[in-house]
Amino acid sequence: MERIKADFPKNFLWGASSSAFQIEGGWAEGGKGMTVADVNSFKRSDKQADSKVASDFYHHWEEDIRLMKELGLQIYRFSISWARIIPDGDGTVNQAGIDFYDRIIDCLLKQGIQPFITLYHFDLPYALVEKYNGWESRECVKAFERYARICFETFGDRVTYWQVHNEQNLMVRVNERVNITADDAWEADRQRAQMDYHMFLAHALAVKACHSIIPDGKIGPAVSSTCTYPESNRPEDVWAARMNDWFKTDYCLDMHFYGRYPGYYMGYLKERNIVPAMEPGDEEILKDARMDFIALNYYRTLCVRYLPADKEHPAGERAFPINEVDFDQYGYFHHIKNGHLASSEYGAQIDPLGLRTVLNSYYQKYHLPLIVTENGLGTADTLTEDGKVHDDYRIDYLRAHILACSQAIGDGVRMLGYSPWSFMDLLSSHEGFRKRYGFVYINRDDHDLKDLRRIKKDSFLWYQHVIETNGNEL
Repeated sequence: MERIKADFPKNFLWGASSSAFQIEGGWAEGGKGMTVADVNSFKRSDKQADSKVASDFYHHWEEDIRLMKELGLQIYRFSISWARIIPDGDGTVNQAGIDFYDRIIDCLLKQGIQPFITLYHFDLPYALVEKYNGWESRECVKAFERYARICFETFGDRVTYWQVHNEQNLMVRVNERVNITADDAWEADRQRAQMDYHMFLAHALAVKACHSIIPDGKIGPAVSSTCTYPESNRPEDVWAARMNDWFKTDYCLDMHFYGRYPGYYMGYLKERNIVPAMEPGDEEILKDARMDFIALNYYRTLCVRYLPADKEHPAGERAFPINEVDFDQYGYFHHIKNGHLASSEYGAQIDPLGLRTVLNSYYQKYHLPLIVTENGLGTADTLTEDGKVHDDYRIDYLRAHILACSQAIGDGVRMLGYSPWSFMDLLSSHEGFRKRYGFVYINRDDHDLKDLRRIKKDSFLWYQHVIETNGNEL
């Protein structure tokens, strides 16, 4: 295979990523409480794998960390399950959960791998939903701040890099991930706006706590990055593309960075009559919490055309749309497929240049160092009769996106590192184990655990060489 030359700084951090509910399993072991992610996965247990076993990292973590060492990882980005630390979200601390993550952190450090921890990756303790409707209540903000402080005080002597929420800007747009069940679209969006605001407050309080408890700690958000193209060069389409980026991602980064909603977003909230309840002192909290870096997750780009407020929706409905991942918005944008790009098996439009674009965009606007904490190709992999996985398609995808990172660095972007999704195959929220991302194949199907054997894919060996050469040979 012909290698491509690229250039990365000497201190560039090469890693891989995962999340607790997607790999751990052991859902009812060690005192862990139920989470929103568990509840949602159990609803689909008849159709796909659920979180009860997942990749069974809970029982295989030593073996898995040895594989991380063999791969050459310098960082491992993973999440702590809030419900392992505090099973009901805001009650008694579970020492068995503390001990579990202590062992993981110590083992990673022994193998020369820096832990890069996400505090909250879609798995809100379900008890907080039952007590407060989760993030709709400020009680959830208090509970999260306490949980974050416990993590900083317990693990901060060994962990430098922290993320607060994974993809808040995407999470809040998917009803089941924040447990929005209202049938009325306006009521659902009212709850959504309030939950989003409370997550911003929780993020700010966690940032301040990290800086006060861990003197050298570095903390920031992990956003679902958005790069949108206009369908045409009509000014209305160009504006629609800008607004889609602003509505999906930029408003979130502005809130983290400036501590306030940008005007266009506050205008939208007022237009819908869903401005969240705020309290005196909130503005000071939000403005006083400065992130140290921006982590971004990147998989694809989007394409839109302008959707006038008075025009019938292409689907034939005339109402505010449901806020799913790529929602349309009257007066703003309607999503279409970009005919200039190829798509993955599951519909994501593959666009390495888009990664270079968002890296430049975020760095030029915020002047903070950036790190990619998710990027990968989710598709079905085939295990051959001799126990191999030949995933050249994944190598091609990652090579192109790593090259885009190198080009962005050449453009002047300061990057901390690259940590693709994912280290191993894991539970996909809606496709189970049919959709695989990992460098390591987990030998199981959705309804057959088989032997859960760990098998190095061709991409494992390729990425191993990339790390060994500091990305200079792709």
